[in-house]
Amino acid sequence: MDDRARPEETKHHHRGKSSESLLDKNSILAHLRIESGQVILDAGCGDGYMSKEFAKLTGSKGKVYALDPDPLSIDTLEAETTGTNIVPLVGDITIETKLPAGSIDLVYLSTVVHGFSKSQMKGFATETNRLLKPGGILAVIEIQKEDTPFGPPLEIRVSPEELKDMVGLRPVSLAEVGEHFYMQVFQK
Repeated sequence: MDDRARPEETKHHHRGKSSESLLDKNSILAHLRIESGQVILDAGCGDGYMSKEFAKLTGSKGKVYALDPDPLSIDTLEAETTGTNIVPLVGDITIETKLPAGSIDLVYLSTVVHGFSKSQMKGFATETNRLLKPGGILAVIEIQKEDTPFGPPLEIRVSPEELKDMVGLRPVSLAEVGEHFYMQVFQK
């Protein structure tokens, strides 16, 4: 795909849609081994269902940044999580965020990467590398690049092999996290 914006009919929109019911949250959390005190960025958080799970595990000493470009989603999440360790932010992981460099233990994206153009993917890789602490983890969940009963068009899906080339971090694990979903984990 080139760097130009996609025509409207092929853009992939997520507002109001969630893969929550299709993913195995317990498997995801078991693979990520989240600990109390960690700082997590849930990029493209949508309604924040995983941010809430991460917040329980990081505890009062941890912090979860819930980042999404949709102000409505972030406003709703903010109203639901006031007084917790979740910090909802309107933003885009494909450009530089206001978060400090080297401050994040885990960057998590679920069913977002397939919607990135080449230039957005490059920006995402750059920003993720900037944000992660040394030894930090990037976890990407995507729909398998094969015919499935749901999901984005096959031509914009990303295979684990393609993802390795795009991210530029060391792959450490690959797991099935729901029927038709995989999670690839990378380390800085």
